[in-house]
Amino acid sequence: MVQSNYEAKNSFLYPRDRYYGQVQPKNLVFNANLQEFAQRISYITSLETGGKLSPEEAFSQIEALWKQLERSKNKLGIGSDLSV
Repeated sequence: MVQSNYEAKNSFLYPRDRYYGQVQPKNLVFNANLQEFAQRISYITSLETGGKLSPEEAFSQIEALWKQLERSKNKLGIGSDLSV
């Protein structure tokens, strides 16, 4: 089956990997959030390296993304149960 140009571009720009951990809804949601975080960090670092963002702006954006990921982790209760 041939992918459409849109699907091919989308899978190139936003790659997703399988999840190999314990399959629970909260783990799947956090994994998706983590993959999005990694993708956005990649864009920010590329923009900073290319001179399109200042180091301070890049740091500020990365810090905001980190806090967003941390809130997601806390809301989902990831790592709070010691039975894992």
